Amino acid sequence: MRPYRPKKNVQKKAYYTDRFWVAPKIPEDDVSNDEVFAADLEKIKEKFEIKKAFLQRGQLVIYIDPSINKELLFYLRDELEYDMLMEMSAVDYLAQDGEFEIFYQLLSMKKRKRLRVKCRIKEDEAIESVNPVFRSADWSEREMYDMFGIKVNNHPYLKRILMPEDWVGHPLRKTYPLHGDEAAQWYEVDKIFGKEYREIIGPEQRDSAFIDVKDTINFARIKHEVPKGAPYDSEPIEIEKFNEDAPLVETFDLKKSKIVSRDR
Repeated sequence: MRPYRPKKNVQKKAYYTDRFWVAPKIPEDDVSNDEVFAADLEKIKEKFEIKKAFLQRGQLVIYIDPSINKELLFYLRDELEYDMLMEMSAVDYLAQDGEFEIFYQLLSMKKRKRLRVKCRIKEDEAIESVNPVFRSADWSEREMYDMFGIKVNNHPYLKRILMPEDWVGHPLRKTYPLHGDEAAQWYEVDKIFGKEYREIIGPEQRDSAFIDVKDTINFARIKHEVPKGAPYDSEPIEIEKFNEDAPLVETFDLKKSKIVSRDR
């Protein structure tokens, strides 16, 4: 049994403090290093204008103009056998470049190759839906609209998919507060009970590491061991046995345990 250590203010202890560390960029290799990708790229260039193409971690990455996204994906599916859309989403580069980067991750089951299509759009621009090409794009495009606020033209049902329809803001934008804004803090109280109950209920606690030292319901060992739900100022008790009411768990007897010191 490990010795008990106080848990007070544990959420304030930073586990990683180097906030300005930048991960090294993944090398971009020449497409000619892979025969299959080189042949596919030549066929693509015969039909479409490609801004940039390279190999990265064994997959082909191509940059295109956003106006040809649907047409290109049709070609990749029907002519080059990239028959599965594994993933699609966006990355927020608004502060850096004033743009979103949208990507489509494709898989060819026959070739056993992966291809990533990327394009850039401005914040006030829209992208064409690829739902007619891959049905799996339906929910992905709705999530992109919900989380980033990116409009998708000709989508069959462009509604929020995770957040409520009246939610303010888009949570995956880098400018969105990590713990939500005032609207997020009071959303459930205002929606369920009404704004007049704000002072009675209090704001929603959105810090996942928050520990209330007076909470003896969710935390059994804060400052001292007390029975579940006991008043905060109650006297500590000495507990010798645990799991007595758990039929499939062996009862832990404190008298038979010993504290093992950490190896040095």
